[in-house]
Amino acid sequence: MSIARIKKNDTVVVISGADKGKTGKVLSVSTKQGTALVEGLHMVKKSIRRTEQTPQGGIVEREAPIQLSKLMPYDAEAKRGSRISRTTSGETKVRTLKTSGKALD
Repeated sequence: MSIARIKKNDTVVVISGADKGKTGKVLSVSTKQGTALVEGLHMVKKSIRRTEQTPQGGIVEREAPIQLSKLMPYDAEAKRGSRISRTTSGETKVRTLKTSGKALD
């Protein structure tokens, strides 16, 4: 996998699929599988068994992993997705948005 352009706590927008155009906050990223869990996106129904924590059991909706290729970092100023460039400021590398030039890190 290449350098991660999407990290935990980033705001992203979906660029293809059923949730196209929706935005959300990244909860976790799995670079080995190339997927991310995004809050409120790619919801699936999952049946859970009865336990002490969930005495009712039944069907719940939860987030499913979505491919990183379908996500793009969201630029709040431009109100759309943006590509990432890596710039160096001093000794550190910083991810910056191409649309507004704002630093993400």
